[in-house]
Amino acid sequence: MNRKELFEQIKSKQSYLCIGLDTDLSKIPSHLLQAEDPIFEFNKAIINATSDLCVAYKPNLAFYESQGSKGWRSLEKTMEIIPRNIFTIADAKRGDIGNTSTLYAQAFFKQMNFDSVTVAPYMGIDSVKPFLAFENRWVILLALTSNEGANDFQFNQQEGGGMLFQDVMRKAQTWGHPDQLMFVCGATQAEQFEKLRAMAPDSFFLVPGVGAQGGDLATISRLGMNKYCGLLVNSSRQIIYASKGKDFAEAAREEALKVQQEMSGLLAELIL
Repeated sequence: MNRKELFEQIKSKQSYLCIGLDTDLSKIPSHLLQAEDPIFEFNKAIINATSDLCVAYKPNLAFYESQGSKGWRSLEKTMEIIPRNIFTIADAKRGDIGNTSTLYAQAFFKQMNFDSVTVAPYMGIDSVKPFLAFENRWVILLALTSNEGANDFQFNQQEGGGMLFQDVMRKAQTWGHPDQLMFVCGATQAEQFEKLRAMAPDSFFLVPGVGAQGGDLATISRLGMNKYCGLLVNSSRQIIYASKGKDFAEAAREEALKVQQEMSGLLAELIL
C-alpha cells in the first residue's frame, strides 16, 4: 500500500485509527480458551467487529512468538483474514545488519505479507536499508517512543546541538523517502510534536500511547497532522480488552467507534 492509497482509506473511513492486536492469553475472555486456537478466534472477532472503523492493524509479535510455532500459525491465520485495504504493521522492532536484516524483511514482507515493519535504528543504515528495498513496503523507524525509558537515551544532547531522536530522524531521511519511511512518535511526548512534524513534514507517524497510556488524541492531531493526515494513531488495550465477557467484540467496536468519531471531527477541522 502506498501513501496515496493509505490516505484514500483515511478519507473514506474518516479514521486514522490503528488497532494493536496485542493478544494476551491471560487477558482474553476465558470462554475462548476452550477453542483450538484462542488467539486466532479472539483476533477474528475483533477484526470482524472493527475493520470498518480502522485503517491499520498492528500485531505485536511478542504475543505470537511467545507461543512458539502455534503462535506463528495464529499470526498467519490472522493475516489471511485482514482485508487487503487495511494497512498491516508487524510490530517486531527488528534491528540487525546485512543478510540478517534482508531475511527479516523477506519474512515479514514476502512470507507474512505485511505492509510494514517496525525497525530499531541503533545499528545504522545497514540495519535499515534492506527493509527499504521492497517496493510498496514500509519501514517504521523508532524515533521518539512513548515508554518511560525513552528518557535514557532519546533526549541525550548531541555535540552539534539537538537531541538523539532528532539526529535519528534527520539521518534516516537520507536513507529513504516519505513513501517508504514512517517514524514511531509516542503520544506521551506531545510537547515534542511540533518539532517532530517540522523535522519530517511529509512523513507518516505511527503514534502509540493514546488511550491506556494517557496520550491525548486531539492534542497530537492538532500538532502532528499534515496534508495527508500523516498519523496512524494506535490503540490496543483500550479497545481489544474493553470487556472480558462474551460481548468482548461488541465492546471493542463501541470503543473503536468512539475513537473513530473523534477522529472524523478532527479530520474535518484540520484538513478535509
